[in-house]
Amino acid sequence: MSDTTTSLVVGGGGFLGRSVVRALERIGDQVVVPRVPWGDTEAAAEVLVEAVAGLRRGTTPWRLVWCAGTGIVTTGDDAFTAERELLERVLDPAATAPGPDGGAAGTAFLASSAGATYAGSDGVPFDETTEPRPLAPYGRTRLVAEQRFASWADAVGARLVIGRIANLYGPGANLEKPQGLVSQLAAAHVEGRTSSIYVPFSTTRDYLYIDDAGAMVAGALELVAEQPAGTVVTKIFASQRGHSIAEVVAAVGAAFGEDLRIERGQHDSAGLHGLDLRFRSTVLPELDDRSLMPFDEGVRRTVDSVRTARGGHRA
Repeated sequence: MSDTTTSLVVGGGGFLGRSVVRALERIGDQVVVPRVPWGDTEAAAEVLVEAVAGLRRGTTPWRLVWCAGTGIVTTGDDAFTAERELLERVLDPAATAPGPDGGAAGTAFLASSAGATYAGSDGVPFDETTEPRPLAPYGRTRLVAEQRFASWADAVGARLVIGRIANLYGPGANLEKPQGLVSQLAAAHVEGRTSSIYVPFSTTRDYLYIDDAGAMVAGALELVAEQPAGTVVTKIFASQRGHSIAEVVAAVGAAFGEDLRIERGQHDSAGLHGLDLRFRSTVLPELDDRSLMPFDEGVRRTVDSVRTARGGHRA
């Protein structure tokens, strides 16, 4: 009987999910990415309930990795109703029970958002002891999801990592989704558009390269799998370095070898964004003992990817 760990990656086709899939495959996991009809909450719930139940029925160690999520910082609260209902269905211990013979031990991971949960918090740089103070429905929804996963993990005896993740950047971001400053600046420049910035240029974020994030998630799952059943660990996944919007604009411009077209804009959502979201992590410190992608090199790779996706540099 094989003792290979089976990993079910929900949202494995997304930006973070694809990176996590690659990282888990590198450490030898058998990775399953379910095909989920996200546009139909009822059908999606049926697919995921069966997938999680099947995972728990197995006889080898398992990981449930949840990288799926709805919305961004500017999304209104109504848009998150379906996501909350979906989690209630999928994370029902009875619905996903492994059966009378029980199942193997497992570990779960929830991708949450550091920026959204700490947007209104005090005491930069924020760490795991900082009280979360979301400013937008997105952040409040992330905290609800964290609580729901923790309750489920306790009920089924699984270990859980709640990953509060900083701003992700790198090749492969969804350019149709209005988030990801590095990719959006690059896409606008390739297409000959002016980028509008709605917050002060001193606004500071922590940027974590996508492949670094995937490797850190896989590493956290390995570490926590060694802990007792029911362990819940909340960790900030970040580069632990801050870059202002002005610095990001300069880095993207340097990657193109020319200045970007930038204008100051106004948007009702500006007040939902924290002005200084720098982080440090004191949890699982061994996970942060690694060489991360240098920011300027990561920006260059992102720009090259956007150029390819958009058919080359603008005329």
